[in-house]
Parts: sequence; structure tokens; C-alpha cells
Amino acid sequence: MSELRGPVRIVGTGLIGTSIGLALARLGVVVELVDGNPDNALMAERIGAGSRLVQIEPQLVVVAVPPDHVGAVVAEQLEQTDAVVTDAASVKSKPLADARRLTGDLSRYVGSHPMAGSERNGPLAGRADLFDGATWAITPHETSSPEAVDLVRRLAEAAGARTVEMSVEDHDLGVARVSHLPHLMSALAAGTLADAPSSHLELSGQGVRDVTRIAAGDPTLWTQIVSANSGALTGLLEQIRGELDRLLVALGKEEAGDELTAILGQGVSGAVRVPGKHGTPHIDLVTVLVTIPDRPGQLAKLFADAAESGANVEDLRIDHSPGRPVGEVELAVKPASVDQLVDVLTERGWVVHR
Repeated sequence: MSELRGPVRIVGTGLIGTSIGLALARLGVVVELVDGNPDNALMAERIGAGSRLVQIEPQLVVVAVPPDHVGAVVAEQLEQTDAVVTDAASVKSKPLADARRLTGDLSRYVGSHPMAGSERNGPLAGRADLFDGATWAITPHETSSPEAVDLVRRLAEAAGARTVEMSVEDHDLGVARVSHLPHLMSALAAGTLADAPSSHLELSGQGVRDVTRIAAGDPTLWTQIVSANSGALTGLLEQIRGELDRLLVALGKEEAGDELTAILGQGVSGAVRVPGKHGTPHIDLVTVLVTIPDRPGQLAKLFADAAESGANVEDLRIDHSPGRPVGEVELAVKPASVDQLVDVLTERGWVVHR
């Protein structure tokens, strides 16, 4: 078994690269930071993600640069070092093809992809706990050495993630389905708001915020991501186009109830298959709505009162009411905990709806 001793060279000190450095630094692993933008590397160093001045041959290189450049940097690091090389790109086929074109022996290269991130980017968005409990995909190709695969697995586990191994092709189809396609759908929905009248936007509630939240991601970065995964995305988008046509036909009918119900029901069937927290299977939860004044300290008080009930809050969402000095907090709990939560919150003066 390969032991992760370090040093680990991280090429690219954005959100992911910096977070990997911070995660390794908390374990005492020596981390070298490399970035074409000296300011980014300096900032990552200042917040404790590693050092720009490590002069020791790395045991492992992590390539965390924009998708268009991953293959070239992987090839460069394979030729310049004797280290195992991995990358953190969200698409695996293109980097592998690019690296194959640029260098010969790829036995020390193993693709990987930590399934964690944020709408924020840059080194200051980095967090040591970003990967705690997250899934980290490891995607060896046919000539990856077992030792290299094992070392990359050790990296993911050191960062706090749980690993899953899959082929390059299966990974790219999977992330197209659960990440890239949702981003495109969010962008299309958000795009309809760009020239919407202000009176329409004043009607906004939590639903539109949920759907459009991820559309705020960096368009340049996402252009690279979806372009690199165009093959997998094309098939899924064609499937969506067929469903849109079906929906349009149904809406054009005077009696469209059964067809619309079937389409919406298919959505429910898919939604309940999304894993719950910690990767556990989906469980049915009950939502308790609590009206909360929009002033300091109220959210903390609500959480403290909820904790006193003994109910474990499995999920929550805050809905800010436009034009009102209050909001609504949705607390999702298991059915067995609902009554005790409602009773305690009501006793303590909260306005509660079930």
C-alpha cells in the first residue's frame, strides 16, 4: 500500500487547489504551491495551504488548473518529475486524451474529481473541510499503475472524502447527469429573468432562488467544463428536448391533466433518488414552517429552541419574504420528531405552521 508522505505539489491555487492544500496541511503534509498567477499562490500560502518555496521532489502532483489546460499540465508534470500525477478536473476524457497526445508513459497518471465546490472561487474561498464527507471519484485508465491509484485514493481520504472508482467514460456521463446538465438548466431558467419586468421579480420566492442559484457560477469556467463534456451532455440534452416537446404538446391540449401529471410524476421519481445527507438513501421528511423576524439573533434563538425539543433538523431553508419584515424558515425533520418540535417552538412564542 502506498503511504501519502509528501511533499505534494499543487498546481493551481483556486478554490479546489487551495482547499486540498489546507486539508493536507492540517495533517502536517508538506505542500508546494505553484500557480501562473503569483498573487494567487501568495494568498494561498498566507492562509496556510502550503509554501511556494518547497525544493524537494514531490511524491504526488495535483493539477487543479482550468479544464482547458489540465492535459498539458499533467503531461508537463509527468515529464518533469517522477511523481504520481492526478488532476481535479470535473471532466476526465479530455484531459486524458490531451495528455496522451503530449507524452508517452501515463502509468503514473490517475484522473480524479472531488465532488465538492462553491459558487465562490479563488484561494480565499478555500476551506480545509471542503471535502469532509464528500465523494471523490477516482478514474484510472487502462495503463494506470495500481500504486498510483492507491496513492490518489490516500490523497482523497486524507482530505476527508469517501472514494468511488469508475471508468473515465462512466464518470463523464455521471457528472453530466448530476452536475453539468443541472447547471445548464439553471442557466436557461435564470436567463429568462434577465429582461423580466421588475414587477415580475417582486413576486420571487424560494423556488426561483433554488432553481437559479447555481447559474451564478463563472461563465468562462463553465464554458470550458461543458465544452469538454459535450459528448455526454449532447445525449442528455436530446432527451430533455424530447421531454420539452412532450410538455409543449400537453400544454396545447384542452385536457392535458393526465399527461402533465405523468411528466411531473417522473420528476418526483427522479428527485427521490437523489441521496440524502452523508450519501444515505433518500428519506421522507416533514417540513415545519416557522415565521422569523428579520433582525439579529433570531436565527440563533430558533436553532437553540429547536435543539431543546430534541428533534434533529435534517435540512433547512430560509425564504425571505419580499417587502415584509419577516421570513420563513423551513425545518425538515423526521416524522417522529414533528410533534415535539412544534410543541416546543409554539410554547416559546414562535409562529409555526405544519
